[in-house]
Amino acid sequence: MSGDTIKRLLNEDKKPRDKEILGAIGEKGFKAWNDIRKFIETYYDFSPELKFYGKKYGWTVQYRKSGKTLCSMFPEMGAFTVLLTLGKKEVEMAMKQLGGFNEEVKDKIIKTPQLHDGKWLWIRLSDMSNVDDIKKLIKLKRRPKAVKT
Repeated sequence: MSGDTIKRLLNEDKKPRDKEILGAIGEKGFKAWNDIRKFIETYYDFSPELKFYGKKYGWTVQYRKSGKTLCSMFPEMGAFTVLLTLGKKEVEMAMKQLGGFNEEVKDKIIKTPQLHDGKWLWIRLSDMSNVDDIKKLIKLKRRPKAVKT
């Protein structure tokens, strides 16, 4: 996370509705928010769950199934942050594919400390610029299902 002050939806007693999330994120960010959510809901069998992640992080939409989290999305004022936890093998795959990521995401992958359970990538989006890279990282975590047309 950067040193910027990030204002999230921190009121545990007030579960935000889509309208409030849109108001917080803003139009450009909300387009990215919806694009990622649509991608996940089309290609993965993970259902979104709006939950309170704690006093520091606030509300999140988490995609979790059978104890495994695909990703979490934290709405903020003017943007949102995606949390992707990559395991050791996924980090190795991401490092081999660095040339396919934009500079900002590449920098996150390289500079995020390696923990015992992998790397916790916190990627902030205020527009569509990192959406394709988020999708690539999600695909590294889990192969997308085939979609019937």
